Amino acid sequence: MSTKQQKIETFDPSQPGLADATIYGLPFTAEESEIIVVPVPWEVTVSYGAGASDGPAAILDASYQVDLLHQKYPELWKLGIYFDEAPAHWQEQSAQYKTLAQPIIEALENGEDLADHPSLQESLNTINQVCDTLHKEVEAKVADWMSKGKRVVLLGGDHSTPLGYYKAVAKHHDSFGILHFDAHMDLREAYEGFTYSHASIMFNTLQLPQVEKIVQVGIRDFCEQEVDVVKTSGRVLVHTDADLKQDEFEGMSWKTKCNQIIDSLPQKVVISFDIDALLPWYCPNTGTPVPGGLTFEQATYLITRLSETKKEIIGMDLVEVAPGEDDWDGNVGARLLFHMCGAFAKSQGLAVGKELTFEK
Repeated sequence: MSTKQQKIETFDPSQPGLADATIYGLPFTAEESEIIVVPVPWEVTVSYGAGASDGPAAILDASYQVDLLHQKYPELWKLGIYFDEAPAHWQEQSAQYKTLAQPIIEALENGEDLADHPSLQESLNTINQVCDTLHKEVEAKVADWMSKGKRVVLLGGDHSTPLGYYKAVAKHHDSFGILHFDAHMDLREAYEGFTYSHASIMFNTLQLPQVEKIVQVGIRDFCEQEVDVVKTSGRVLVHTDADLKQDEFEGMSWKTKCNQIIDSLPQKVVISFDIDALLPWYCPNTGTPVPGGLTFEQATYLITRLSETKKEIIGMDLVEVAPGEDDWDGNVGARLLFHMCGAFAKSQGLAVGKELTFEK
């Protein structure tokens, strides 16, 4: 059996990725890989567009076409990135309970009271229990990989999926912050009655005492309840898309703004990236698109700068990638994930190679 070093020496990163290998066509086993990607194909509480549960598979499929010579992290591939296998019942239950959730959502949208519909209330209770079980299973899976010294990235699914991931991180770190890229604050309490709604992920995350601060970037859609949470919690800092653009239009460089954002973060940081933080043309099939947003380069620049500071990236999640009729959404997701893995590795002190430069 070949060793990891032998695989590195014989693998040709200039050729198309191996379709029978792990993500990005890499030849490494889980044991040989520094980074483990845990897919969570789940979208039970989606309230608008669907498809996020297919995101992990779409990203995996698109990853085989990603060139491995990354300009910032040219030797990232040698570290090994391994795509874990999600339990089959996750996607099966996602489809089953998403169907169960739709009548509840429709009733609420029609202004009905669930108290008048005992069967719907019973379905709601069941969905909340099932989602709670999912988060416990995700937490256990992530904790197991972390106990083996792996750097773990969670790949959703909708934005409800990282809660168990954050709980696993919280068992390893007494205090950390979250750099939250998103079009939405996700600070609604039990949105549409669902305790673990995708729109409630950051509200639920604030219940973890280890989460010192959440710094949100790209926000452009929110409600009064969420603003109240921001103002009363003292633990959420918001950079709306409108404010970011105003600073840009009035002469502030993106570098300066990124430095301000990074300075506001605690020493240890988890990055949570909802793909709808980007301009919608990068993610046309995501569930809740909003006009405006960041460019791909703005987002990756901020992530890169964070990795180059003395602050430590201790975790990452990428969520809400939903494929359409072509492979564009998966393509963007795969390339963003690759960059995120590079920044994660660099921040952790792993050898990612010297950045490639070209004569101007």
